[in-house]
Amino acid sequence: MKVAILSSFYPLRGGISQFNASLLAGLGKLHEVRAFSFKRQYPDLLFPGKTQYVTPDDEAVPVQADALLDTVNPFSWAKTARTIRKWQPDLLIMKYWMSWFAPSLGWVERHVGPRCKVVPVLDNVIPHEPHWFDKPLTRWFLRGCDGYVTMSQSVTDDLLSLVPDARYALLPHPLYSHFGEKLPRAEAAAQLGIDPGRKTILFFGLIRDYKGLDILLEAFRDLPDDYQLVVAGEPYGSFDKYQAIIDTLPGKDRVSVFPDYIRDSEVKKFFSAADVTVLPYRSATQSGISSVSYHFEVPMIVTDVGGLKGTIGDRGTGIVAPVPEPEAIRREILAYFADDSVRERCVGAIRREKERLSWDRFCADFTAFAEQL
Repeated sequence: MKVAILSSFYPLRGGISQFNASLLAGLGKLHEVRAFSFKRQYPDLLFPGKTQYVTPDDEAVPVQADALLDTVNPFSWAKTARTIRKWQPDLLIMKYWMSWFAPSLGWVERHVGPRCKVVPVLDNVIPHEPHWFDKPLTRWFLRGCDGYVTMSQSVTDDLLSLVPDARYALLPHPLYSHFGEKLPRAEAAAQLGIDPGRKTILFFGLIRDYKGLDILLEAFRDLPDDYQLVVAGEPYGSFDKYQAIIDTLPGKDRVSVFPDYIRDSEVKKFFSAADVTVLPYRSATQSGISSVSYHFEVPMIVTDVGGLKGTIGDRGTGIVAPVPEPEAIRREILAYFADDSVRERCVGAIRREKERLSWDRFCADFTAFAEQL
């Protein structure tokens, strides 16, 4: 089968590009695959981070992709569709995570030719920070597809709310395994400049309002002196409101902040130093951070929102706070560290999940689903 993937690829950076690179490699073992990417993903004015592109320090693995699609230039939509149609793929895969992409991707999917099946991987159907126009735009995009792949029950439910007759496959998010091996804890702590003897809580990834870092900081406020918090990730927007909370904490010297995009080669030191990863999200579907935490066998504390309970709590790889509030998060942190058997059970469950969540299995199941459409 000839498979085209239209989404974010190198030199665009971030978790979606990393996912697509792994998907490209996995499907490449089974099919003839070609990558198509964005010439411009977002106008700089609308992008809240520091840069959309890899820098010399990122150490990202280059991926060969045709950069054609400009989301704000309809002439590029026609060129992209024409180029893909000329290659004559049997299947077009796209990543979809916000309605900004609905017009451009929706136009392309309708013009790649009648023999090409279209199956998006849906990270989100309803965005974490929704707007009034999200549902009509997303519904229009979805109606141009032949089938859908979701990675959590939460996203599946959102899909069926907009397309009740959707043909879909729910395939769990595979593990990211390209970050290297786990370091000895003392070595990782030394690299971060933190105390290896303290209980270490990790908040990792892009810092956005819905991810609830402020909730975790307030939860940390009344934790004992033998706890420390590591915050690692690039803020989308100002970090000022979080810094204002940190400045009021009695244990602010036990909060270490690394407010930058974390290079692939640097990821391992954060997870190697951590006892637990906390995802205090206000809303969620699935989380790529959980896949990284699985790779390094670090249990998680998550909130009962979106798909987190089903993909983490029900699997036994972490524990669930019932609500995204400081007291609830603090209570679960204390419970996690109060009983060593909790960590042992979670790590055992993570090891079982690692066997199940391989890219080879994801790609094989994706192929089987697409072939039956």
